[in-house]
Amino acid sequence: MANYPAALDDVFIALADPTRRAVVRRLGQGPASVGELARPFAITLPSFMKHVRTLEASGLIRTTKSGRVRTCTLHRERLALVDDWLAEQRELWESRTDRLEALVTKENQK
Repeated sequence: MANYPAALDDVFIALADPTRRAVVRRLGQGPASVGELARPFAITLPSFMKHVRTLEASGLIRTTKSGRVRTCTLHRERLALVDDWLAEQRELWESRTDRLEALVTKENQK
């Protein structure tokens, strides 16, 4: 089993919140300003900025500022950490269930 960096923990922590997951989902469609991203949520802009900072600290998004507008973009490569970890878990559990199936089948044939 591979050792995953602490960055994987940061990504999972960032994705643990439904607001942040919604922001990641929206950014999957393309870049957006913080104002655009905050619009659907009934929270203050300073509270929303905490979510943006968490996503940025985890490496899931990047922000750029042009004048007074801060634009966020999704860093898709960071999601590869989660994908790799999930693939490893899937392989591990499929192997375990295959062995269990083989054992049950063998016992039923006796």
